[in-house]
Amino acid sequence: MQETRVANRGTPRAWIREVLRSGILAGLAMVPFAAIFRARGLRVNEYGRKTLELVVGHVAEPAHTTLTFIQHLIISCGVAVPILLVLARVPRRRDRIWIAVAYGAGFYVVVNSLLLPFAFGDPTPWQLGFETIYPSLFIHLVYGFVIGWIARPPART
Repeated sequence: MQETRVANRGTPRAWIREVLRSGILAGLAMVPFAAIFRARGLRVNEYGRKTLELVVGHVAEPAHTTLTFIQHLIISCGVAVPILLVLARVPRRRDRIWIAVAYGAGFYVVVNSLLLPFAFGDPTPWQLGFETIYPSLFIHLVYGFVIGWIARPPART
């Protein structure tokens, strides 16, 4: 059974399953930290909310929270694809974790702190200050850590 599982690791079906498994678990790991930061009055998921509004318009609660959560998991899976392609070639878990944490930080810097503010005409977190930077950066580091921790090692041939 184990040999079959390893042999099937390269199939499209196994790849999709890995993207869903890793993306959903890493996305779920972000949620408690976002809740803690939000409870402290800090800004998190600003662009999740804005993107959802672009896609479906204004939605009342509880549908808004449900749709935001679903959107978050979909994005988490999509964002997992490039890093999982890299991690599939890295045999040691410790190395996978460091690479994925760097990916999480890089994703925050490039996408959340630069591209999305530019796309929405907002000031960057760098202009708004540390209180805006650290919650989202930390949450993206958590995402990277979890992806690095749970990503399957490369199949041995």
